[in-house]
Amino acid sequence: MITEVRKKYNSLFTDAQYQAFLNHLDVLYEKPVGFRVPETPIFIDKALKQKLINAGEQIIDVILQPDFKERTERAIPPQYNVKNENQHPHFLAIDFGICKDAEGNFTPQLIEMQGFASLYVWEQLIGRKYKEFFYCPDGYTPFFNGLNNQTYLDLLRKVIIGSYQPEQVVLMDINAHEQKTRIDFFATKEALGIPIVCLSELKQEGKKLYHTLNNKAIEVKRIYNRLIFDDLQANPDFKYSINLFDDLDVEWITHPNWFYRISKFTMPMVKSDFVPETIFLNTLQTIPADLENYVLKPLFSFSGMGVLIDVTPADIEKITDKENWILQRKVQYADAVQSPEGGVKCEIRLMYLWPDGDKRPTLAVNLARMSRGKMIGVRYNKDFTWVGGNIAFMQP
Repeated sequence: MITEVRKKYNSLFTDAQYQAFLNHLDVLYEKPVGFRVPETPIFIDKALKQKLINAGEQIIDVILQPDFKERTERAIPPQYNVKNENQHPHFLAIDFGICKDAEGNFTPQLIEMQGFASLYVWEQLIGRKYKEFFYCPDGYTPFFNGLNNQTYLDLLRKVIIGSYQPEQVVLMDINAHEQKTRIDFFATKEALGIPIVCLSELKQEGKKLYHTLNNKAIEVKRIYNRLIFDDLQANPDFKYSINLFDDLDVEWITHPNWFYRISKFTMPMVKSDFVPETIFLNTLQTIPADLENYVLKPLFSFSGMGVLIDVTPADIEKITDKENWILQRKVQYADAVQSPEGGVKCEIRLMYLWPDGDKRPTLAVNLARMSRGKMIGVRYNKDFTWVGGNIAFMQP
């Protein structure tokens, strides 16, 4: 997005350099990276950086409204409502597509948001590795609010571990060592010293949970939660012994209910130039005449599953649970990154950390995704280069 930086980067890029980069990433931990890492990071100028910050703050203002929890109670499926919810999420991830405004300037448009952990350690790691292997101008950073690699990890440690010992905090998921995002799990274990635990490895005694470390039972004080309940539903043969919905004597970082509260469910509440028109389907009075400019999304899905891009009136009419769907005006992505093969669309995820006791979350780092397919995401970009999950460096 910064022409002179992009031209210099592309002129210095070589396939051999890129292959060395990938080979290095694949041997960092016990298993290789599970997703495509692009040939380039993204470079963002000061103007777009400020628009992203402003857009995120407008959304945070909605989340901080006193009646937010009351307004989002319906967002939590009854069968997935976990006890002992806290007052705010510890993580926020807000995805913006990079588009162009009427004057032709780059501008963010909200795509998705979630009150859930993202690839927090991986992003600081991949940022360092891009700088190690490729050209990056001096002073450009993936961090916000004056953070650097060390102060960022210190803040992350404060949020995830708090006052406990690292072995009392577990990074928990289903089939944790096989997830596509497993490299973030390995990097988190190395950076913070917390164990990676599969849900099936946890044991329950009354209200307490335990995991085994060096043949010793360790009480779990905090769960750094990476489990999405959709994964359990999609794996009915997966066996585990604990009851996640008991009144457990454990802290959730972050509590699972926030995954539902801060989600597509929240989008109709946000009125902003950075948020495309969004409406709950059950409140739709008339079907828009320009329906081709809208996308239909189920509230309770993940990674783009169930999204209808080419919507017809018949699609809307046949939905019986309209309260669980939103109709959103399509976002027109710009060809924001120039690759040797042409323009590439991209999204920027703003990643916030919210320590207990803070009045507002802290915008900390970003994640970026590049796409040449019909949608952002792996399944839509299998045959392309200069696409995948990376990071954005911002102009100082």
